[in-house]
Amino acid sequence: MPSDCLFCKIVEGTIPANRVYQDDLCIVFPDINPQAPTHLLVIPKQHIASQAKAAAEDTPLLGHLLAVAADTARRRKLDRGYRVVLNTGDEGGQTVNHLHLHLLGGRPMTWPPG
Repeated sequence: MPSDCLFCKIVEGTIPANRVYQDDLCIVFPDINPQAPTHLLVIPKQHIASQAKAAAEDTPLLGHLLAVAADTARRRKLDRGYRVVLNTGDEGGQTVNHLHLHLLGGRPMTWPPG
């Protein structure tokens, strides 16, 4: 794990986060700059810099992250809908170089985003 990665420090526990879910593969916690009433991050414990850096062997992990996002949305009662966002690279809006999903809900989403 890169020593300067914010999310790796959260995984290690050196930076605290309000973990609303955790398993052997990932952690879910609130975004510090929420863009919706529900705005959670789903991060893998394994460091992968971005979706562009994910390898074929990461496919089960990526599927797990989506399944955790869906389960979290159900537990948060986002029955009317929600959005899962995965920003990749500078032009894609990625600000932390550790792959992560944004789970947003609790308000109507518009299109196109950003």
